[in-house]
Amino acid sequence: MSHDYILVYGKDSSIIQTNGIARTDESDNRYQNPDNDPRGPWKSSDLSVGPAVKANIYPITTPSGRVVEPPAGRSWRLSRHAFRERLQDNRIWFGKNGDAIPSMKRFKSELRKSGITPMTIWNYKEVGHSQSATQDLQKLMGGKKYFDYPKPVPLIQRCIQLYTEEDSIVMDFFAGSATTAHAVMQQNAEDGGKRQYILVQIPEKTDPKKDAFQDGYKTICDIGEERIRRAGKKIKEETDADIDYGFRCFKVDSSNMKDVYHAPADVEQLSLDCFEDNIKEDRTPEDLLIQVMLDLGILLSSDIETQEIAGKKVFSVADDYLLACFDKDVTEETVIEIAKKKPFYAVFRDNSMANDSVAANFEQIFETYSPETVRKVL
Repeated sequence: MSHDYILVYGKDSSIIQTNGIARTDESDNRYQNPDNDPRGPWKSSDLSVGPAVKANIYPITTPSGRVVEPPAGRSWRLSRHAFRERLQDNRIWFGKNGDAIPSMKRFKSELRKSGITPMTIWNYKEVGHSQSATQDLQKLMGGKKYFDYPKPVPLIQRCIQLYTEEDSIVMDFFAGSATTAHAVMQQNAEDGGKRQYILVQIPEKTDPKKDAFQDGYKTICDIGEERIRRAGKKIKEETDADIDYGFRCFKVDSSNMKDVYHAPADVEQLSLDCFEDNIKEDRTPEDLLIQVMLDLGILLSSDIETQEIAGKKVFSVADDYLLACFDKDVTEETVIEIAKKKPFYAVFRDNSMANDSVAANFEQIFETYSPETVRKVL
C-alpha cells in the first residue's frame, strides 16, 4: 500500500484538542434505543479489554441466568464495584433476550464532542489523493496542468475542521498552489466560519517551457493567486455562502524611501534638487499606505476604502481610524475636510502641500478641528 504522512505540531500539546469529524447520518444511525431508555439513543460498546487485568476477571450472571466471563487473555474494563454501579444505572446491555455477553451503553446525548474522533488512517475516498488533487486543480485552471502533486483540498479541509475554531487564522508557510486558502474558504462556506488565512511562498520561477510560464504565470505565487480567485468564484457560485472571498497579496521589498545618506561635503548646491522628494519614483500610493499601516501597527486585514476629498484621493482605513493622502498639490480645503473627520491618524507626503502657505497652516488646521489626531508626514 502507498501512504502519505501528516505531522501535526503545537506549542503546547496538552491544550490541543480535536473538534472531531463532522457527524453523518450513517454515524448517527448507529445510535438506537431498543429498550426505550429515557436518556435517548445509545450504542453498545465492548465491555472486555486486553491485556487482561487480573482483578477485573470475574463472572457475570446475565438476566437469563447464564454465567459469562471475559474472553481468554482479556478482562472486563470495569471493576466489580464500577460494574455494579452501571448495572444499577441501566448502563449495561445484555441483549434483547437478556442472555448476551454484557456490553456498555454509550449515549449520544452524553458525547463530550459533537464530532467523531478521527481514525489514524484517513481513506483516500474521504480526503482525496495526489492524482485526484491534480485533476481537480487542472479542471479549475481551465484544463492546464500548472502544478505537480498539489495537496487535496478535502485533506487540508479536514485538518482545518478538526483543529480550528470558526474565527481562527490559518497560516501556511509553504503555500505552493494555495490549497490551504482553497480549503479555508470551502470550510467557511460549509460551516459559516470566519476563518482567515495567511500564506507564504518564495516566488519560485516557473519553467519557461511549461504551460504555466507561457500562460503568464511567471512564478508559483502567480499560480496560487489565480487559484484563489477561481476557487473563491467557484465556491460562491456553488454554495452562495455569505463569506468574504477577497484577499491581499504582499511581497517583501525594499523601503519606499530613498537612501539619502550623504556627507554634507558630498552634496553640491546644484544637486539639492534630487532631495525634493524622499520617496522612490516607482512606488504607488498603495505601497505607501501599506508601509504606514505596518509602521503604525494597523492590521493589514483592516478594511480599506478610498474617498475623494476636495479632488484628492484619500485612503480610509478601519472606518476613518487612519486617513492618508499621498496626492500632490493638497490644498487647505482637503486638509480641513480630513481634519473634520477626526481620524486617530492623519498621514501625508512630505511634499504633498500645494504651497508654503498650506504647509505653514497644516498644524494649526488640525489644532482647530481635531487636536487629538496624530499627524504623520512621509
